[in-house]
Amino acid sequence: MTGLHVRHRKTVALDSVDLALGTGVHGLLGPNGAGKTSLIRVLATVAEPSGGRVEILGEDIGDHRRRGAVRRQLGYLPQEFGYYPGFTVREFVAYVAWLKELPAADTPAAVERAVERVGLADRIDAKIKTLSGGMVRRVGIAQAIVNEPRVLLFDEPTAGLDPEQRVEFRELLRRLGASATVIVSTHLVEDVAAACTEVTLVDGGRVAYRGTPETLTALGAASDGPGDHPIERGYTAVLRAHRAPGRREAVR
Repeated sequence: MTGLHVRHRKTVALDSVDLALGTGVHGLLGPNGAGKTSLIRVLATVAEPSGGRVEILGEDIGDHRRRGAVRRQLGYLPQEFGYYPGFTVREFVAYVAWLKELPAADTPAAVERAVERVGLADRIDAKIKTLSGGMVRRVGIAQAIVNEPRVLLFDEPTAGLDPEQRVEFRELLRRLGASATVIVSTHLVEDVAAACTEVTLVDGGRVAYRGTPETLTALGAASDGPGDHPIERGYTAVLRAHRAPGRREAVR
C-alpha cells in the first residue's frame, strides 16, 4: 500500500501509510483509536480508503472489477463478526465457504478440516447459540481459514479465548504464516512476541515502528519505561518517541 489515507467524517484514521507485507505473521499493534481496525477493514475490502493505492496479491483493490478475485483468496475475522445462531458450526462454516465460491465437492472436507484446526471437531454439529463465547470466537477463526486463503486478516482474534486456547491459536498462526500473509491486529503484546515474524506499530494513524519482535524487545531492554516484559517496555518507548515534539517518523 502507498499513501493510504482513511478519514471518518472529520477524523483522520490513517494518514499516508506505506506498507509492504509478504508471507509470514505480521503483528499490528497500537493503542485504541490508533487506526488498526481501519487498516484491517480496508485490506478486507469492506471499507473504502479516502486516498492512496492498495494492492493485494498483485491486484489494485480500487478496481471494483478485481475485488471478487481478491476476496476469494482472503480470510477475515472482524472484531465483532456476524453469524446465524440457529446454524450449526458445520452449516455456518459451509455457508461461508459457499460465499467464497469454494467448489461444492471440496466444501465438506474443507469445513471439517477448518473446524478441526480450531479444536471444535466434537462440536461441529452443535448450534452456535449453544456455544460459549470462546467457542464462538473459534468458529470465527474456522470460517476465516476454510478457503485456505493466501491473505488472512484477524482483528483481535484472541478476545474471549482462555490461556490454553491462545497458545494453540499462536501455534496455528505460525503454521498459517508458513505459506500465507497473516495480519493480526491486537493490543496483546505478548501474542505478537510469541507468534509474529514482524511488527508494525500504528499510533495516531501513522506508522510509528516497523521491525521484528526481537528488535522491539531490544529497545525495551534498553528502556526503564513501564512494562512487565522488555517487549512491553519497547512498545511504550516507541510510542513515547513517536509522540515527542518534532518526531513523527517511523522508528526502525
